[in-house]
Amino acid sequence: MKPVAKLAKKYQVMVSDADFTKKLKMSAAFNYFQEIAALHADNLGIGFNTIQKDPGVAWVLTRMRVDVIKYPVWDQEIYAETWPQLPRKYEFDRDYFIKDLDGNIMVRAISTWAIINIKTRRLEKTEAIAIEYPEIVTERAIDCKLTKPRASGELEISYKRVIGCSDIDINGHLNNSKYIDFIMDCFTMEDVKNNFVKSIQVNYISEALPGDTIVLYKDNSMTDTGRLYIEGVNEKDDSIIFKCIILFHKLR
Repeated sequence: MKPVAKLAKKYQVMVSDADFTKKLKMSAAFNYFQEIAALHADNLGIGFNTIQKDPGVAWVLTRMRVDVIKYPVWDQEIYAETWPQLPRKYEFDRDYFIKDLDGNIMVRAISTWAIINIKTRRLEKTEAIAIEYPEIVTERAIDCKLTKPRASGELEISYKRVIGCSDIDINGHLNNSKYIDFIMDCFTMEDVKNNFVKSIQVNYISEALPGDTIVLYKDNSMTDTGRLYIEGVNEKDDSIIFKCIILFHKLR
């Protein structure tokens, strides 16, 4: 297939992609974005299998923000679309839309990726992989800079989660979409029914591996303003695994 500046793919929201309210799960949206990013990387000649062999690196997602205008629902057909920005010294930015079949934007997302050396697990400069873009689409899905989420009050333990084999992806660590399920499990069923999650940003800071226990903390001090901070900490060494900020709107 000839390299393309943008790549789009049709999806149908399956039962496994929807939550108990029949809306698209946030983790499913992250899965769509992960898959279409991988397909476009293949199209550009920089897919996982290619860069794993030479120069021996792998893609890792470091930051992502997703803004929801309208949730796709169970059995709905939608399009996911993606395009990259010009790389910086250590980072690759990539943008996404989810659209309905009439072309209306339902979800906007921006992400930052990096490459790590498979053996050392250290970051490599973007120049380590050669990319020939057919064209750079300068449009941004969300016009903002991905900053560091920060707590403003005291953190309370929400729950603990042990990482199992089914959580691990082809890079040998916890898959980025699994974090989203862990984050959403900080909510009760009533929370999910009564709140519309408008935006979520996750900063992936360190790897989580099989057997690790993640302690999930919440800062509820900002809920009156429609904001919630969540972070995950590795129980064995207290290292921060991820930080997340969620913006929500109360439905009731």
